[in-house]
Amino acid sequence: MKSHAQVVVIGGGVVGCSVLYHLTKLGWKDVVLVERSELTSGSTWHAAGGMHTLNSDPNVTKLQKYTIDLYKEIEEISGQATGVHLSGGIMAAGTQERVDYLKTMVAKSKYMGLDIDFISLDEVQRLHPLCDAKHFVGAVYDPNEGHIDPSGVTNAYAISARKGGAEIYRHTKVEELVAEKDGTWSVVTDKGTIRCEKVVNAGGLWAREVGRMVGLELPVLAMEHHYLITEPLDEIKALEAELPHLIDFEAEIYTRQEGQGFLLGTYEKACVPWSPHQTPWDFGHELLQPDLDRIAPSLDVAYQHFPFLANAGVKSMINGPFTFAPDGNPLVGPVPGLKNMYLACGVMAGFSQGGGVGLALAQWMIEGEPDMDVFAMDCARFGNYATKGYTYEKVKENYSRRFSITFPNEELPAGRPLRMTAIYDRLKAKNAVFGASYGLEHALWFAPEGTEPVENVTFGRSNAFGPVGAECRAVREGVGLLEISNFAKYEVTGEGAEAWLSELMTNKMPHTGRIVLTPMLNTQGKIIGDFTIAKLAENRFMIFGSGVAEMFHMRWFWDHLPESGVEIRSRCQDLVGLSIAGPKAVDLLAKVTHEDVSTAAMPFMSFREMNIGLLHAMVGRLSFTGERGYEIWVRQDSLIALYDMLVEAGAEFGLKHFGGRALNALRLEKSFAGFLREFTPDYSPFEAGLERFVDMSKNSFIGRDALAAEQAAGGGKYRLITLTIDVEEIDPIADEPIFQDGKAVGWVTSGGYGHSTGKSIALGYVPKEYAEKTDGFEVEILGKILKAHRVSEPLHDPKGALMRG
Repeated sequence: MKSHAQVVVIGGGVVGCSVLYHLTKLGWKDVVLVERSELTSGSTWHAAGGMHTLNSDPNVTKLQKYTIDLYKEIEEISGQATGVHLSGGIMAAGTQERVDYLKTMVAKSKYMGLDIDFISLDEVQRLHPLCDAKHFVGAVYDPNEGHIDPSGVTNAYAISARKGGAEIYRHTKVEELVAEKDGTWSVVTDKGTIRCEKVVNAGGLWAREVGRMVGLELPVLAMEHHYLITEPLDEIKALEAELPHLIDFEAEIYTRQEGQGFLLGTYEKACVPWSPHQTPWDFGHELLQPDLDRIAPSLDVAYQHFPFLANAGVKSMINGPFTFAPDGNPLVGPVPGLKNMYLACGVMAGFSQGGGVGLALAQWMIEGEPDMDVFAMDCARFGNYATKGYTYEKVKENYSRRFSITFPNEELPAGRPLRMTAIYDRLKAKNAVFGASYGLEHALWFAPEGTEPVENVTFGRSNAFGPVGAECRAVREGVGLLEISNFAKYEVTGEGAEAWLSELMTNKMPHTGRIVLTPMLNTQGKIIGDFTIAKLAENRFMIFGSGVAEMFHMRWFWDHLPESGVEIRSRCQDLVGLSIAGPKAVDLLAKVTHEDVSTAAMPFMSFREMNIGLLHAMVGRLSFTGERGYEIWVRQDSLIALYDMLVEAGAEFGLKHFGGRALNALRLEKSFAGFLREFTPDYSPFEAGLERFVDMSKNSFIGRDALAAEQAAGGGKYRLITLTIDVEEIDPIADEPIFQDGKAVGWVTSGGYGHSTGKSIALGYVPKEYAEKTDGFEVEILGKILKAHRVSEPLHDPKGALMRG
């Protein structure tokens, strides 16, 4: 065994072997993998081996397509057969709502260049003569689906990695991980110790146990998963071609041909976690006791939809564990706060995602960043709210809903309420309909008095449409109140604070008492943050940003923090806030403070500490609504007093509560973009329309060189535009394709209805050569191709006079 290595990958399943291969593919040779047993031990060996292209996240879809395309490459390099069967795949819907869901999938595939489309039920019956298509009302076909041999794929990765210079140590159990003072790691095994620069936890079923070696409690949980394989069947022997995969949404099963038999698997509602507290180290190539009663409801429907199963004998029943994260996506990337420690775990769809996970992580380790936005599987998307208990509840929910529709306006109930601010009960008394963001409850909209605060889930306009419209009009015409505690807040202090922030951010830093808006870039010149920065004093700054990206950003801050002279701390737990916005907001604020808040004394983009009634507060003059507004920040124990004071004083001005849905509608009317929708690591500031917040005259900031090169070459490939869409009763949401003269050229990043302007609005990216066109655009929503028009300035208050006045 080697005593030193550049990287040690822990875990010899398909994901660990993929990471190892991709490290060698990208040029690192001094890499090793340690596996406590045989390769594929754990979840890999008993996997059904299906592979699918589509995912709810477009970039994860790209990585899944990459994974499927990769199998030919590793088979050629290794000489190891991967057992690829590209049989194609059908997704069959039994209700109109599920057909609508499939319409969103087909639309998304168009701008991704995937060959996925609806087929007739006659075509379903032709492709899959053993199903009874009369039970379906619509179906989609994807030719790029199939299945593989799990052992063959894993060993193909491993052999390819060895040929690239990697070493693999089987029957080598990691017993301890020691963080050394110089940032390296000592991986202590039962065969000796390896000193390395970086460690990858690809432990699969044992990822939690490996994490605990370094003080981490990872949000992953193993679930029992059933599938069965029938005995050889005459009906299958008589077929002229291999059956395609078929996902039956009503039965909530997946099926495929397995030799001359039939494979059927289910994600049952009555799901059961496996070994929820600790995975036994001696668990290996064992299976769990089948429980047919648990999966009986799905089997009953399956036997109706596939009548030939009535005479089929069961050859084998597989019940084995595999791991999920709370949202079903993998946990990948650098661990926040632990130098040179990386994760590649929670990959429940290892044969659809394993290659993409390996590629993204290898890029992260070698180049510093993946080449696309992978926030959907970044381990930093979870904070410390994702406890064992939370993970338990959310993983069960996610597993049981694997083939259920999650509507775009649906808020799932498991693990809630978890985090609540002090005014949660007051907002609840106002009939708030809540969502959860980073574990924190926040008001989405307010149901009318006397009605139940429940939203009807739908792909169209819900019962929230009217109330949200009233909230928007109140902000535009009077004054509205919104809780903004779900924003991320950070405080930066120290004699080096300003210089450090200037190096991290693209914009000039503000003068004392002022605010700037600024992107933050990675070394490739792509957007990884969008912040409001306020300067309170010479060496004291406040940063406000996206709440769901708190740990994502803290990781970047920590990684770039100098050894001395700068301190940063998250204020998310102790600093909470309310926003008041609208033409009467200044009158309301003036009523509760003795300070001068006129435009002359407190102009747009001012920030100051002041007394609000009896309270000490920080107040910024800005608003994401596009109206004159103020963000008021107080300590958690002052929030009730602030809220009650504003509500009482605001009665004179017709104060109305508004929520996140209204805020989204209001910002669309202003063409205000948002982080993780428009601003992501896929785009540069020039592509996103943020050039006015980039000071290229600064000698240094992270990403400047890449940005300068892009600027010299014309400013990137894409441009963010605003469209209005000719439509009634339905609005864009996100991920719909944008067409120009009938060709899919772009995609919607955010959409909704502008209640003040009476327009259905979409923000989205198109290639820059189309960005100046006004007409010829179309957007597809639920299968309808709708005419769209580019607008060259915001629909509401295009010059920003109301914000500044």
